[in-house]
Amino acid sequence: MGLYAEVAGEGPEIVLLHEGICDSRMWDPQWETFTRSHRVLRFDFRGYGRSPLQPGRFASARDVIELLESHGFERAALVGASLGGRVALEVALAAPERVAALVLVGSGLPGHDWSEEMKATWEEEESALLAGDLDGAVEVSLRTWVDGPRRTPEDVDPDVRSRVAEMQRRAFELQVPAEDEVEEELLVEDVAQRLGEIRAPTLVLVGEEDVPDIHAIADRLAREIPGAKPGTIANAAHAPSMERPDEFARLVLDFLESA
Repeated sequence: MGLYAEVAGEGPEIVLLHEGICDSRMWDPQWETFTRSHRVLRFDFRGYGRSPLQPGRFASARDVIELLESHGFERAALVGASLGGRVALEVALAAPERVAALVLVGSGLPGHDWSEEMKATWEEEESALLAGDLDGAVEVSLRTWVDGPRRTPEDVDPDVRSRVAEMQRRAFELQVPAEDEVEEELLVEDVAQRLGEIRAPTLVLVGEEDVPDIHAIADRLAREIPGAKPGTIANAAHAPSMERPDEFARLVLDFLESA
């Protein structure tokens, strides 16, 4: 499989699943905090960070289940952001016995009816990539996901912006040359129709400054997953774990202790 992964700490198990604009480095603050009291796994999805893309079809959720097995994680809390949230939902449905709890952060959801604004943003990003303008594509991503619709770049911690830019650019460098040779498939294709089947205790978090589509998904997840608890993190957009690491850690660890 060739995925980059690392494990540290002792105690109840946590798996960190990064978002599509980042890689496992986004969890650096939590790596310091969570490993003091938990056994923690973080990794790079295929085509991110230190995990290459290989020709063929793959399912990220299947990769996660295989990582759980290979690293001896029996029943873990899955903390998934954006892309990672979508994958965590798939794992919770495909292998519920392996999932002790879910923390969904600005989560994706297959089948969501994306707004015209988001479609236009992705078209702008794709145009930049087709023109070979990686810097331009990265800036579109930062403007959308790190700044959010109501803030300017000056409103955001420049270190957060810089770190996301580095991770997003790395993803583009890996993915663009291989896009005609690989295809990601869903391990669970009907996630949106099966939210009511999820039995793991679930916390649904969203950054206050995230895009409206992500808020709409969070509202649906909190409404349709039995017993799910909603939460909003102020002064943060799509990467609240990076913008507000202390508050994020408190919310997650308090929830896992209660769950």
